[in-house]
Amino acid sequence: MAEKAPFSLSGKTAIITGGGSGINFSFAKLLLEHNCNVVIGDLTLRPEAQALVDAHSSATSSPRAIFVRTDVTKWPELDALFTAAESCFQTFDIVCPGAGVFEPHWSNFWIPPGAPASRDRVSGSADDGTGHYASLDINLVHPIRCTQLALARWLNGEPKVSPANPKRVVHVSSVAGQVPGFSQPLYTATKHALSGFIRSLGLLESEMGIRVNGVAPGIIRTPLWTDHPEKLIMLDQERDEWVEPEEVAAAMLECVQSVDIGGGIVLEVGKGFTREVKSFNDPGPSGRGMQVSHREVLQQEALTWLREDGWGISPT
Repeated sequence: MAEKAPFSLSGKTAIITGGGSGINFSFAKLLLEHNCNVVIGDLTLRPEAQALVDAHSSATSSPRAIFVRTDVTKWPELDALFTAAESCFQTFDIVCPGAGVFEPHWSNFWIPPGAPASRDRVSGSADDGTGHYASLDINLVHPIRCTQLALARWLNGEPKVSPANPKRVVHVSSVAGQVPGFSQPLYTATKHALSGFIRSLGLLESEMGIRVNGVAPGIIRTPLWTDHPEKLIMLDQERDEWVEPEEVAAAMLECVQSVDIGGGIVLEVGKGFTREVKSFNDPGPSGRGMQVSHREVLQQEALTWLREDGWGISPT
């Protein structure tokens, strides 16, 4: 087998969902610093992301950043995101379907579809009894569909993808993909599934030149935590440690560039370290930034909901 060549970012283009904030914003910023164009798909941009796009939005900018408003639960909008990237840059080389949610009340296993709280939502998909869990659509279905869309374009485009013309897909899993999580079973299920999906596509690199990898972050200082007081109560601010989004973005960049990482590998990202999560007999997450001290608070909250009369019975 031929030796792998380094993957140069300069002049390439990346599609990133969820780039309006958090980990994916940090990844977009890092790619731009390496002269890689960025196409951000998200519902909205936080001020720091808007400033980043504005700084690179000119048609003469190099690298360039564009924003395409995208509801990742709607497949036509995902397709339009890819079309926009091709229209602006002719092709794309990296896909990061990073948009995700962390068991919000509007899409929460312990608040069944049809319950009033499940309608208090910000996503285009409603947990309203019509057949969709928004958390699954966002965290699992959307990254799978994005991967399909990327493969279809790369395999049928010119020049066609190959080991000599490699492409990259980087997913955002979680340490929740290795352990149980009573208070957030939908989120935990999606991350277990996503890690399995990543590993299952490992053969694509040697056969097609498409490397599919993922990162499994610990407790990251992003709006998924900091904008949600109901989640922050699990943390002991004096004992627990945050992992910064920039640390995760650096691991994502390693997935794209490193010749030492093969297809199908998932990198765990903690405070000050990364490691490969083994497919078999892995010891599980440990180290700094990997856990919260008061997980039982949300566990008890879920049990309280379950003990309410009529839990899960659809209103007539």
